[in-house]
Amino acid sequence: MIVTFDAELWIWDARRAESWTFVSLPAEASEEIRELAEGPRRGFGSVRVRVTIGGSTWRTSIFPDSERGYVLPIKRAVRTAETLDAGDVASVTVELIDL
Repeated sequence: MIVTFDAELWIWDARRAESWTFVSLPAEASEEIRELAEGPRRGFGSVRVRVTIGGSTWRTSIFPDSERGYVLPIKRAVRTAETLDAGDVASVTVELIDL
């Protein structure tokens, strides 16, 4: 499954001092992923993904969030390479792997 969307970067309130930055996957995609990921799960209910933003591609995991569906952490190296900061909107492609 591949999902392409635009999303605003936001900082996780619980880790604001450490600038943990995320984007939220669209609600429809989150529901579909939740259905596909039924059964034994990895830590925190995470799902492995391959992500592309601009010229940056990397592997990471998305995590379920009770309020936002699935959320994707955007690491500092990617934010720096793509000149992104909290509040900016990024075009994101997420490909599920290992399901």
